[in-house]
Amino acid sequence: MDAVVKLKYGEAALSVPILGAASIEEIAPDPMPEIEDLSRAFRAAVEEDVIGSAPLREAISPEDEVTIVVSDITRSWMRQGDVLNVLGRYLHEEMGVPFSHIVVLIALGTHRPSTEREKEIVAGEYLYRNAAQVVDHDCDAPCVFIGTTRRGTRVEVDPLTVGRKVIVVGGTVHHMMAGFGGGRKNIVPGVSSRQTIRENHCRALDPNRPHSDARVGCGLLADNPIHEDMAEAAALLPTAFSVNIVIAANGRHSGLFCGALDEAWRASCDYQRRCYEKDIAYEADVVVVSSGGAPKDMNLYQGCKGMLNAMRALKPGGEMLWLCKCPEGCGAPDYTAWLKPLREGRLDEALRADFTIGGFIFYLTVETLQKGRCSILTEIGEDVAGPMGMRAYRDLDAMLASVDFTGKRVYVIPSGGSVVPMLR
Repeated sequence: MDAVVKLKYGEAALSVPILGAASIEEIAPDPMPEIEDLSRAFRAAVEEDVIGSAPLREAISPEDEVTIVVSDITRSWMRQGDVLNVLGRYLHEEMGVPFSHIVVLIALGTHRPSTEREKEIVAGEYLYRNAAQVVDHDCDAPCVFIGTTRRGTRVEVDPLTVGRKVIVVGGTVHHMMAGFGGGRKNIVPGVSSRQTIRENHCRALDPNRPHSDARVGCGLLADNPIHEDMAEAAALLPTAFSVNIVIAANGRHSGLFCGALDEAWRASCDYQRRCYEKDIAYEADVVVVSSGGAPKDMNLYQGCKGMLNAMRALKPGGEMLWLCKCPEGCGAPDYTAWLKPLREGRLDEALRADFTIGGFIFYLTVETLQKGRCSILTEIGEDVAGPMGMRAYRDLDAMLASVDFTGKRVYVIPSGGSVVPMLR
């Protein structure tokens, strides 16, 4: 069987010939319905379709001081600013909440501070111009202790979330550590202290062997120690309401799930699963995957999700061809810093001694690459790719010459950063 498939690589689309294969199957997300009128959909979601709580206008009164916790610019694919424009108008113009009572708190976790332009994008023009404050959370500033989880995580949160009515706005996607992003994750790590974040996230490592914890991963919630600890920590902070956004594969809003923090978020997870989790009957000999092109392959830190997802569809010892341009290199300094302990053969030891999120993503990338042979079309050099377990190519023809498709079962995954193959 022969085929030529189009795959995104940075801003371009490359033609990839597959010749002589026994079978060629594409794994792609199912199409989702799209929201045509965001204001109308928002009104329905916060009034008659509320999940697990009273409608928004009953959960908050004009006398309340309100903090809207919203995901930062790294989650701008969810177009949260559009939702906050509608939310802000609803609170102020329909519910009578004064602008002086409204603060937008950007849930940075450990990410870098926002620029003023990024604050406007995240908060939406309406609240950016009118709210009392639009501020970044600072994980290193003094936080308020609100309790300890059963696993021993001391939960410290931003002062602007304590003694105020909190509305959490986030996007629900598969997450390589927490099972799914959004929901409780906007509290931990979103508005928590650095120490709280570290205590929660270090549970990604197996407590008994040099390996990630097998209970941690995309779509895994039951018995996932990171998720369960996050959920317990978030429950220590009373939240008045939540808005959970699900995005269609083309980037448009598809679903709004509003109400109680945990119940509404879980409903959004179920909706996300139906589109982005794809059952597969077998693991293939060869997987050809694109991280999805720009901006999803802007650096290895962002683009590695394509490989991590696609490796679920590859048989042990199989061959992967991965398109991930990385014009910005590896990305976060906290990602590349772990090359040194990797080369020295002490990566597990070093990460346990000084756990960081970037370090774990690097660790998981290296660990996952051990499943098979991976060739990557990229602007990253062999000096980085080689120690991590990949062969780096700048030329597509040269990479294709390294693999023989003859008689092989092949999967093609055009949107590796989005779709999650599930071997049932």
